[in-house]
Amino acid sequence: MRTSSILKVALVAVPLAFASCKSSKTVVAPQPVTQEQQKAQDILQRVNDNVQSTKFVTSKIRFQVQMGTQDLSLTGNLKMKRDDVIRLQLMAFGFVEAARLEFTKDYVLIMDRINKQYLRATYEQIDFLRNSGLNFYSLQALFWNELFQPGQDKLNQEVLNNYQMRIGGDDVIISFVKDKMTYKWLANQSDGRIRMANILYKDRIHGTTQLNWDYSDYKTFGKKQFPTENGIVFTTANNKEIKINMVLNYLGSESEWETRTSISNKYKEVKLDDILRRFMSL
Repeated sequence: MRTSSILKVALVAVPLAFASCKSSKTVVAPQPVTQEQQKAQDILQRVNDNVQSTKFVTSKIRFQVQMGTQDLSLTGNLKMKRDDVIRLQLMAFGFVEAARLEFTKDYVLIMDRINKQYLRATYEQIDFLRNSGLNFYSLQALFWNELFQPGQDKLNQEVLNNYQMRIGGDDVIISFVKDKMTYKWLANQSDGRIRMANILYKDRIHGTTQLNWDYSDYKTFGKKQFPTENGIVFTTANNKEIKINMVLNYLGSESEWETRTSISNKYKEVKLDDILRRFMSL
């Protein structure tokens, strides 16, 4: 399995566009809400109420990647501005920025700082992202520990009504299926906290790929709880795995930083394979 294929899977949140419903001229009497339906709505609202109100999340991070026999450990920084940018800065030897990943609404930027190389492309220009329908907002929801629905930049009551739910004790499984995609979240009924997100893609030709994102070690941040440990496992169609463990230290809401990376003319634009090969050799 080539490293490029693995990281293409590692970037997945894999949303698809969700079609809106057409209005009807026929007047239909509203059906009464059952007790079970009301309970489900209350739980979904509780989960959605955990959304952070802060606009910025920043933190020092410890970042570990395992792919087969390769094991890479780095430190770095995570900087996020809601509805604008997600940035990961990875450090080599503890003080030299080795790599930068920047996700905006318009493009993905991957930089090899040591060898002065970069890749900048729209989501449509990267094969796996285009085929899976990945957009910025679904990535943001995964990083911010939130529900999402493909094609939506935010959740309202109409969108929340599209989810299905199974309840067992304090565990709640929230899910929906769209075409080749299945999305699931495991949350607590009591406090609405999301503990896991799972995204499954099944295709008769391309096989099955899966993302599992576990959240743990919640800390008080603002008026909410925010997970500081993220265990991420990507499984490719031929059962190869990439494991990422990202631990956030010193959560903050720093806002005085440039939200876009300027690329010096000393940098050379390269293909994704070249960037990944350099990254894994650090």
